[in-house]
Amino acid sequence: MSILYAISIGVLTAYGVNLLWLSYRFARTDMLKAGPVPEPGALPSPLPEWPRVTVQLPFYNEPLVAERLIDACARLDYPAEKLEIQVLDDSVDATPDIVASRVAFWQRRGIDMTHVRRFRRDGFKAGALANGLQLARGRLIAIFDADFVPQPDFLKRLLPVFADDRLGVVQARWGHLNADASLLTRLQSVGLDTHFAVEQRTRNRSDCFMNFNGTAGIWRRACIDDAGGWQGDTIAEDLDLSYRAQLAGWQFRFLDDVAVPAELPSTMSGLRTQQSRWAKGSIETARKLLGPLWASDMSSRRKIQGSVHLTAHAVFPFVLLAALLHAPLLASEHAGSGPGEMYFGWMALGLLGFAGFALAQVLAQRHLYVEWPRRLRFLPAFMAGTIGMCISNTRAVIEALIGRRSAFVRTPKFGDVGPEDDGREAPPQRDAESEPLAEPVRSPRWTLVALLEMAMLAYTVGGVVYLGVIGEWAALPFQILFAAGFGLVVLATFRTNDVRRRARSSTVA
Repeated sequence: MSILYAISIGVLTAYGVNLLWLSYRFARTDMLKAGPVPEPGALPSPLPEWPRVTVQLPFYNEPLVAERLIDACARLDYPAEKLEIQVLDDSVDATPDIVASRVAFWQRRGIDMTHVRRFRRDGFKAGALANGLQLARGRLIAIFDADFVPQPDFLKRLLPVFADDRLGVVQARWGHLNADASLLTRLQSVGLDTHFAVEQRTRNRSDCFMNFNGTAGIWRRACIDDAGGWQGDTIAEDLDLSYRAQLAGWQFRFLDDVAVPAELPSTMSGLRTQQSRWAKGSIETARKLLGPLWASDMSSRRKIQGSVHLTAHAVFPFVLLAALLHAPLLASEHAGSGPGEMYFGWMALGLLGFAGFALAQVLAQRHLYVEWPRRLRFLPAFMAGTIGMCISNTRAVIEALIGRRSAFVRTPKFGDVGPEDDGREAPPQRDAESEPLAEPVRSPRWTLVALLEMAMLAYTVGGVVYLGVIGEWAALPFQILFAAGFGLVVLATFRTNDVRRRARSSTVA
């Protein structure tokens, strides 16, 4: 037991120390730029001639957000004769009818927009993008997932960066449409802010590999072709192609001053779906590309950071292991059969990893928001919630490691923009006759993962009580963090089911 616990703490510390290094590098580069303060809304210098751009919108059963994205892309501020929009629609619900109507609407107004359908969903999103690429006329390819709403100036902000012929991708930062809708969405925004503001930004500025995040970015078509194109043998097609492209010598650029707002999952089941897909896809990509990465002539820094990046989700099994063993190990120590005080002294080094994890969140909030001190109150809940996701993510990691294939499961979207109007045109209001277009309301159902989360909540709460009884005060905060993490995900699951119950009741009434 002590060996397994030491391994888990060692792994978590290693990944945390890497975040500490990224935070250090971030702090070194987070300086004010020399020269005059740029005017708000100022655009980069335009290109001598704007290139032809194809905008791809991959859809799969997106009835509540399809119009919102199509309309936003139709309003992109770009020469009409140089802009082509493809709606890559693999849907099997009411979405194709919505898309067809909206595409026809914009076609009548002179927008070059096409509705691309496939007979089979081979390769899932990767297959849809590859199919659309065969028909695309642009030499630059912008991609937006269904839950994003690009600003009209998106293309004119990113395209000037492509003056460098070896630049294959420009990635914008993700913003948030509904971050203030609930505690669940607030905590997600904290994690995404850290990924983009600290991890993506610092890796890119440190000459390490970064990744295209699947949306809100632009590819050079030649880069896609040279790297082997979109491939569907992982469910992280974006990460896979990103690493193959960089191994082929293409450069990537991350722009953290351009944010594209997106809808965050508003239910626990939706969040589990999204996080599990990311976890499984990243490990599948690691299995596929770690060998080529280490066999390449890339620098040691790129190889190490690339390996940490690709395997980051592997921490979750070790988080679960630590949560299972923490209280029993201290109980054995209290009974006189534990590994001894020196062992626990060494385990205290895990605080370095914890510090790296916490510091990265703080720096991201400070970098992005004027009111960042007020936002820090969510950090303890974010750290706890990350722990609470370990069961579903552990299952995803194990499935990837054993090679179990699965379909690309979409994240449910509801057209949320938060409790207040964000200044954009609201999506059309539907009457009762249009209700079937909404996400189906299912009866409350506890999955195995949800039941295991409830069991871990009871287990870790019992550990809190026991450690308090035996007076292990130094270890109590970490046990409380474990319990709080599982408590948060269980509470979020209850709230999701309660919303579904009320939605079903109102529909019947």
